[in-house]
Amino acid sequence: MPRVVDHDERRRQIAEALLVVAARDGHESVTSRAVAKELGVATGSLWHYFDGFDDVIRAAAAEVTRRTGERITAATTGLRGIARLDALMREVLPVDDRTRTEARVVVGFWGRLATLAPSSDAAVPTLATWQDGIRDALDEAMADGELRRNTPTDAVMALLRSVTYGQQVVEVTEPQDADAHMAVAHGILAPWRA
Repeated sequence: MPRVVDHDERRRQIAEALLVVAARDGHESVTSRAVAKELGVATGSLWHYFDGFDDVIRAAAAEVTRRTGERITAATTGLRGIARLDALMREVLPVDDRTRTEARVVVGFWGRLATLAPSSDAAVPTLATWQDGIRDALDEAMADGELRRNTPTDAVMALLRSVTYGQQVVEVTEPQDADAHMAVAHGILAPWRA
């Protein structure tokens, strides 16, 4: 009897293998052959789950988003306001080995993803992905008196998003320590502190 394969799980495994190859060997080494070798399967078996290599790239970007979302949920549970926002930013900004590796991988994806047709699962990890959590944290901070009531949340959210992109690029081109990355995010909030 043929083995039953969970297609979604297999797609995730293939995407994870691509991420491993990109993190370990660099984007220039990411090929269908390298991904298949990482999984210990024949290259042709990848195409049972994806229509082409661009779909694998999209799935890998979506996998980073999914992983980051899980970490954010775990890190922010039970927190409010500035503490919640700070915990969220620590999962997105390149402040430890995991998030620094993700930054190098994600920044490497940007050029490739920009040339692909839009897809619902091509989510590159950005603060836009977690916009509701950021807005809630800012609203809580205003309600709790941590931020001024007239804090322009849309503008602050846009700045945080830009800083996230920027600090990921900075990490790739001029690595910084965690405090430097967080200081930029904290600087955005400074004018609005109560």
